[in-house]
Amino acid sequence: MAGRDTEEGMYWEKDIETMNREDLAALQLERLQKTIGQAANSFYYNNLFKEIGLKAEDVLALADLGKIPPTTKDDLREHWPYGFLATSKDELVRMHSSSGTTGRATVIFHTQSDIDSWTNLLSRCMYMTGMRKRDVFQIMMTYGLFTGGLGFHYGAEKIGALIIPAGAGNSKRQIQLLKDFETTVIHIIPSYALHLSTVFEELDMDPQDTHIRIAYIGAEPHSEKMRQKIEAIYGFKAFNSYGLSEMNGPGVAFECPFQNGLHIWEDNFLVEILDPATLQPLPDGAEGELVLTTLVREGMPIIRYRTKDLTRIIPGTCPCGRTHRRIERIKGRTDDMLILKGVNIFPIQIEKKLMEIPRVGKNFLIILDREDYNDQMTVKVEVERQFFQGDLKHLEQLRRKISEGLKSDILITPKVDLVEPDSLPQSEGKAQRVIDNRKD
Repeated sequence: MAGRDTEEGMYWEKDIETMNREDLAALQLERLQKTIGQAANSFYYNNLFKEIGLKAEDVLALADLGKIPPTTKDDLREHWPYGFLATSKDELVRMHSSSGTTGRATVIFHTQSDIDSWTNLLSRCMYMTGMRKRDVFQIMMTYGLFTGGLGFHYGAEKIGALIIPAGAGNSKRQIQLLKDFETTVIHIIPSYALHLSTVFEELDMDPQDTHIRIAYIGAEPHSEKMRQKIEAIYGFKAFNSYGLSEMNGPGVAFECPFQNGLHIWEDNFLVEILDPATLQPLPDGAEGELVLTTLVREGMPIIRYRTKDLTRIIPGTCPCGRTHRRIERIKGRTDDMLILKGVNIFPIQIEKKLMEIPRVGKNFLIILDREDYNDQMTVKVEVERQFFQGDLKHLEQLRRKISEGLKSDILITPKVDLVEPDSLPQSEGKAQRVIDNRKD
């Protein structure tokens, strides 16, 4: 197995990342059988396997995975805290937790081997995009129970980069650190990257007048237009990162320099795309719910986890030469979906359209109300300040353009309110894009 380049401290696993598909499938089967045997040590899977009459030796092909019912976030919550634990507690070295923004948090336990495997994935991801030992890496993400900060931190340490563990928030201090220590790589939430650019403007500083050449963005769904806008503002390359705490955290899938989908590391995760309604498998290219199985987890293996993230496998090979399949950027989550007048809408659809319209600002808010049993959507959009200082006719023209553009994409006509820059709530964490005032 390839490791570091001892001369420059680079991290690169060519034999794994370019493994032919037949050998990769054999490796997956070997690891799946071991995972099922390990999972059987947990209270939850031990009972489940007895219920369905399954033993590790019964899994003779990857297709046999379909015999096991999917695991859901509710399953994890209902067996809080140790129901999925597959080792003794004295083998554990760390726990992480989900944010719990959609309900009770879930908790994940790691052995030292689990941490080492996760660290390896992050260093693999960052090396792939160009991080090197000479880089200065500023992490603008929350540390603690949230997986984002520590995951990237350990991966960058393995590469040998200088790390600035800045954490989230305190925008002026972030900029000072960027300037003083000549930061070259950052990890940042996309909505915060846009917010931070306004702080540069307040300080009369050019966002491109830094040494940053690479940004890792993730933790919230974002459109390609938003990525392009961030890259245009700062002048760096922004790489999409995908992960979730139940599957370690960041590093499950990552963009290569071609930025055409995220390579999902199939030596660590078995990938399925299922129809979220029928739970039947879908072919490559078809959009559905991403379902993942850990393949090297000791402390808390999870089998067929329903992520609720909507994506698809991108058919074909990647010009970078890596053979691990690519997923498309996450369209949204099944539980992010808004149903309005019988139409299914994702906030990211609205974001994508807004980012296409010149003179629109960096923040927006969707408000859902119900009037006389009729659902209404209002989209508050920040626009450039000059629109409020001249002829109101131009303001109305822009409002109409936004309204018509949204209607063409989401099939309903929302009310559009144009507001001044920085008048909507700012967030240094995940942006709140929807306020739903409707009552059941």
